Amino acid sequence: MRILLVEDDKSLQRALFKLFKTQNFAVDATESGKQAVFLAETNDFDVIVLDLMLPDIDGFAVCKQIREDKLPTPILMLTALDEVESRIKGLDTGADDYLPKPFHAGELLARVRALSRRTIEDKTSVIKIGDVELDSAARKAFRNGKDLNLSGKELALLEYLVVNRNKIVTRAEIAEHVWDMNFDPRSNVIEAFVKLLRKKIEPGLKQKLIRTVKGIGYTISVDDSARRDEE
Repeated sequence: MRILLVEDDKSLQRALFKLFKTQNFAVDATESGKQAVFLAETNDFDVIVLDLMLPDIDGFAVCKQIREDKLPTPILMLTALDEVESRIKGLDTGADDYLPKPFHAGELLARVRALSRRTIEDKTSVIKIGDVELDSAARKAFRNGKDLNLSGKELALLEYLVVNRNKIVTRAEIAEHVWDMNFDPRSNVIEAFVKLLRKKIEPGLKQKLIRTVKGIGYTISVDDSARRDEE
């Protein structure tokens, strides 16, 4: 999952950045409302976590502009203002959820995961493909009930592939969602992580789950008619 974090309180921004990173999310952070609009327009985020009180334009204006640009990215508003009128205005402006400060970190993460699931078919935190099971809430993946012990980035890559199972995802799409804006498109890090992931989830499988689609990207499926191209 790739998150845009918009928060002008530097200490809180650092704390939330660290929190999201512990969940293996890719995170881009800014304290500027105008910069937030620009980033939302030029990148593909899964969730936007948006503070209401910002130094240039407020969260209401940011949310309104994003919706006027027809961007469907789920928005979670964070604010110290707990008045009913503020919550109503935020939701009417286009926010999908609202969390007043102070909040519990676990609730924030649960709300972010719930928002991300609104755009996919799976409404629970557990997703299965073949005998591989991924629990996004526990941040673990299993095969036949055995923990695969994936690294954070391996888990994030598997999650993106599984959420888009039976679809071809391009290298650029993987970079957009699994890595952040600092990703170097010239590197072979995606290919390296795909190989690592295959070694952990595919040994002994009669059929290969992750397939390379030459010149395009990757797909994950249990379709017996689909064969993986060897790299």
